[in-house]
Amino acid sequence: MVGEEPNDARPEPADRIPGGDAPHQSQNQNQSQSQSQNPDPGQGQRPAAPDPRVAPEAPPWAPVRPAAASGTPAAPPPPSRPPAEPTPTPAAPATPTLAFGPPPEASGRPAAAQQPSGPPPGESSGAVPVGAGAAASGYGFPQSGPATAPGYGPPPGYGPPGYGPPGYGPPPGYGDRPPAQPPGPANPAQAAAIGLLNLSGLGLGYVLLRNWIGAVLCWLATAALLVAALPADVDGVPVGVLVGYGVFLLAVAADGFRRGLRATLRVGTAFRRLALPLALVLLAVPAGGSLAYGAARDEAKEEALLARLTTADERVKSGEGLLFERAEPLYRLALATYQDLGTKHAGSRAGKLVPARLDAYYAQLSAPYAKKDYCKAVAPLTHLRGLSGTVDKDLLGTRPAKADEPLAESLYGCGTAALGVQAADPSAETSLNALFDTFPKSSQAARVEPAVREAIKTRSAAVDGAAPCDTVVELRTIRTSVNALPDTTFEGAAREVATAVERGDFACGTSQFRSKDFDDAVTTMTQFAKDHPGSPKAAHARSIAIAAEIADEEPEAGKSLPPAKAPGGARMVMVVSNDGPGSVELLYTGPTTGKVTLNACATCTKYKDPLLSISPKVKACTGPASKYPKATLLLPAGNYHFLQKRADTGTSSAGDTKTSKTKIEPGYSYTNCLYVTSAF
Repeated sequence: MVGEEPNDARPEPADRIPGGDAPHQSQNQNQSQSQSQNPDPGQGQRPAAPDPRVAPEAPPWAPVRPAAASGTPAAPPPPSRPPAEPTPTPAAPATPTLAFGPPPEASGRPAAAQQPSGPPPGESSGAVPVGAGAAASGYGFPQSGPATAPGYGPPPGYGPPGYGPPGYGPPPGYGDRPPAQPPGPANPAQAAAIGLLNLSGLGLGYVLLRNWIGAVLCWLATAALLVAALPADVDGVPVGVLVGYGVFLLAVAADGFRRGLRATLRVGTAFRRLALPLALVLLAVPAGGSLAYGAARDEAKEEALLARLTTADERVKSGEGLLFERAEPLYRLALATYQDLGTKHAGSRAGKLVPARLDAYYAQLSAPYAKKDYCKAVAPLTHLRGLSGTVDKDLLGTRPAKADEPLAESLYGCGTAALGVQAADPSAETSLNALFDTFPKSSQAARVEPAVREAIKTRSAAVDGAAPCDTVVELRTIRTSVNALPDTTFEGAAREVATAVERGDFACGTSQFRSKDFDDAVTTMTQFAKDHPGSPKAAHARSIAIAAEIADEEPEAGKSLPPAKAPGGARMVMVVSNDGPGSVELLYTGPTTGKVTLNACATCTKYKDPLLSISPKVKACTGPASKYPKATLLLPAGNYHFLQKRADTGTSSAGDTKTSKTKIEPGYSYTNCLYVTSAF
């Protein structure tokens, strides 16, 4: 086996002149050759240790100087690394090459024969022929002549660093420049750690790589996310911001993995071992931040829901004491909030408080019923009962049904209390009909008819009291209500109230007459006669109306009511004639009361007022009897008051009235001439 020489060659300084250490080099080469030829028996060939006293050998790429004149070829310097096993090299084709010296033919042998294919016998594999070493080095020019031929080789300034005269070659320090750092082997665990460190959003992977630009970008992106997210509110971070930040984290994680796959970190081995676990731990930073932000956002939502609940409570509270019609919009808004919180946010703190708020809502709206203010309680109780159609049934539970009994009682109480009250709002028939429509089978509906009859009886008894006119107004109001209720149930009550109203109207007219309220007595009794023509009191009512009309012009005629029936006995004749323009109506009252109407006298005119005339006496009705329209009265004896009311004509105006008083004595007949006087 042929031994290999160690590569201890180092480059010479640039300013060293080639050939200065040739004797030493030649000696070292000879020594190496001798050692190679005399291997140690039993241990094989062993590389010779370099002698520290000998100058370092020239690098393998240095030009080879010609050998000594003794003809012994100088051994080339050992290669920088052990050469591979020599293999036969085919002879290269003869091609012309650019070289200094005589052409190949000048040597007396072919050029291919000058390139030995292997080491000569007896030499080690590290020895290279002069010609082959020069060609393999890549420096200088090919040698076409024998290796020992003097005077051939590259001119000064050519060849590797250190050759040639001063001023040629690379600058000083060229050989001391360190080579570029080659990329290390692939390290997936390191790459994953750096990627995960970047995925935390803190840019720590870039910090390990000393990529400060990437780290700053991570910090800026995380800071921007914090600015957009904090403080946490109900709406949270916009989706676009979250998506953008997530894409950014994935991008920097992938970039960190790529950069860290073959990177050489300037950190200790212990820290490199902890990098991957630390990266996994640091992933808790965004996860924990997300959880913390979610908790803060949930708390913000809870606070917002509680604020909405407080607003709804304030609306309900503000409706306290107001009429339901005015407070209903506030109640509707509060209910909408309660329903939203109790259904969509039932698990929230605000949602869990909704049932208690609904109980308070029902209690507040039922407060008028608790105070027995039935009419005021009807509207809110109707609202509460109808909530089952507008609010979630599961949320309300059995609360709407609890309003049935209070509502029925309120309708009954409000309706019966309004019987006979003309200005009641709502009217009795409105409340009672609502009771019959809503709760027809209720105990309250069965109690309505007895209550109505009791109201009629009570007021009918009050007709003969001190204020019959007020009582009859109430009776008329009850009659209107009864007529609006179901006929089959209230037929008997309708008859009773009609009788009571008749009695009340007559009592009211007589009361007005006695109170000297003659004008109202005329209206009341006239209306009574029209409303109750078949009543036995209709004739008497007409007499009272006539007497009241006369008494309105002559109060003495109203000292007492006219009798319901005329007295018996003899009757005296009174003939009444119309000696004036237009028709005339003559009213009289006394022992008997009545009125007659005389037609107009076509040829009659006004008489001059006797107070303004020379002749104080008026000679009326002195013409033929057939000239004047006439009427005959049969009057019992007694004192009578007369009122003549002349109709409107061209010479007399409507409303011309004149009163007179006459005493009728038994056994006499009387004439009465009606005429008109004027100052013109």
